[in-house]
Amino acid sequence: MKLLRQNPRVAVGLSVLTLLVLTALTAGWLAPYNPSKQVGGVYERPSRSHLLGLDDGGHDVLSILLHGARPTLFIGFSAALIAVLLGGSVGIASGYFGGWLDAVLMRATDYAIVVPVLPLGIVIAAVWGTSIGHLVVVIAILLWTTTARVVRAETSSLRNRPYVRRVRGLGAGHVRIITRHLLPQLAPILSAMAALTVALAVFTETALSFLGLGDPSTVTWGTMIRFAFERTAMSQGAWWAYVPPGAAVALVVMCCYWIAQSIEETLNPRLRNAHVARRYFEVRGS
Repeated sequence: MKLLRQNPRVAVGLSVLTLLVLTALTAGWLAPYNPSKQVGGVYERPSRSHLLGLDDGGHDVLSILLHGARPTLFIGFSAALIAVLLGGSVGIASGYFGGWLDAVLMRATDYAIVVPVLPLGIVIAAVWGTSIGHLVVVIAILLWTTTARVVRAETSSLRNRPYVRRVRGLGAGHVRIITRHLLPQLAPILSAMAALTVALAVFTETALSFLGLGDPSTVTWGTMIRFAFERTAMSQGAWWAYVPPGAAVALVVMCCYWIAQSIEETLNPRLRNAHVARRYFEVRGS
């Protein structure tokens, strides 16, 4: 509640994101038409009966957009969950135990970071095949490294705190120290990284689906943009075929960014004063 009072943006972000999730779950009831049924002509403009117009097959774009929200958000949240769990585990193990384990895990993380994300995703998706499960695993493999680095740095700082050394001196085991004393301190950072990873996962899914590496049997926001570009929506001026899914992706990314930024500002209050203001540059008299 304190976070919501101090940062109104997190309330807006959570509200909009929750509304999108509920919309995805109830798309079958909210969609005005069957997304696979032709209900009009090719690229008909938005009207009262079709608020977002029709696509190249005469299908209602609003209905496709609502049904495409479920697989898009499922891929984003699932991939983010796996990436945060993997990256958090690597970061905690590396930062807490240190030594040779830290060196091995961080070298592996460094190697994974320098590999270009999109080309690697294209190669993995092309080799494994196109399905929602494979897409989730591919995106998780691409996005765990940042969480690992951030969590490792914070864990390295926490393990040397007096209260951790005191608990260790009293004979507490590693599992108890990590679960009872480190994880509560790492929870806000993990929450912020989870929000950012959801945004990156949704964006990555859109990029891979746009390149034809998504599940061909499932309609997502990325495949909607791909079909619009492949089927001459731009040349015919049918902006309603690709702007709504693009705007939906942008909305999810913006909400996740607001949530992560608000958590970060709460953890580090100095960031609230980092905005450029003219009065900080004025020359004041003695």
